[in-house]
Amino acid sequence: MKKKKKLSAFDIFNYTFMIILLLIILYPLYFTVIASISEAGAVAMGKVLWKPVGFTLRAYKLVLSYDQIWVGYGNTILYTVVNTLWSLAFTIPTAYVMSKKYMPGRNMILVFFMITMYFGGGMVPTYMLKKSLGLVDTRLVLMIGTLSVYNMIVTRTYFSTSISDSLYEAAEMDGAGELKKFASIAMPLAKPIIAVMSLYYAVGNWNAYFGALLYISDPKKEPLQAVLRKVLLLNQQVQVDPETMAQMDLEEVVSMVERAYQAYTMKYAMVFIASLPMLIAYPFVQKHFVKGVMIGSVKG
Repeated sequence: MKKKKKLSAFDIFNYTFMIILLLIILYPLYFTVIASISEAGAVAMGKVLWKPVGFTLRAYKLVLSYDQIWVGYGNTILYTVVNTLWSLAFTIPTAYVMSKKYMPGRNMILVFFMITMYFGGGMVPTYMLKKSLGLVDTRLVLMIGTLSVYNMIVTRTYFSTSISDSLYEAAEMDGAGELKKFASIAMPLAKPIIAVMSLYYAVGNWNAYFGALLYISDPKKEPLQAVLRKVLLLNQQVQVDPETMAQMDLEEVVSMVERAYQAYTMKYAMVFIASLPMLIAYPFVQKHFVKGVMIGSVKG
């Protein structure tokens, strides 16, 4: 029977530090949840710290009663799915090609890709380009993404270190060309890295709102993040002016104060609503995510 290994002072410190770090990371999400289901006044006055105060779902009812929220959800799902597939369609084949050491001009092409990581055309030239292409204020402008060079390099490293060259050589002996090797060998064995890249692109597209601010003016085409930002700004504009309050009766004052307080809980409800789909999706790809990131990092 094996003896239990005694924990050293370093192990105890390390575990303690990691637990504290985990709590620090998880607390903002936990606070967002309990603040969104607490009374608005309690949240505004800082009474909510570790548990809900006066359980209520009024913040969610107010947010979800706004019809534009559902329009934004539909648009964001559409933009995220199409943009992610579009980006993967360029990232995976490019990474596969760049992993081939015998490809002519491979190093020069890689340098060209890496230059784009540090130098860009800028916001104004990009807007002018998209406007000249007729993409401004269309759904297509948020559906068509660009290849992430960083993601391509990570995927290329996976192809280079995690798939044995002997598999490709055996396929060549059977008469397989590059397309056949890519479809029959590389793609089936690249499921972990494809899951990782899908998560990277999906999260980026789901949280994106700046592009919508630049290129979209039609409310029916706005993504969820842009809609939530608009709702949040509208609620933050609710302020209690002492001079105005002096001219109001008691019911009007109470109503104004409640609206001002409600803005606090609505803010947290909107954060949770926007984050929920990604929180649900992550556990399903977590296994592939860890494998895709770590595999190939240690070779031998």
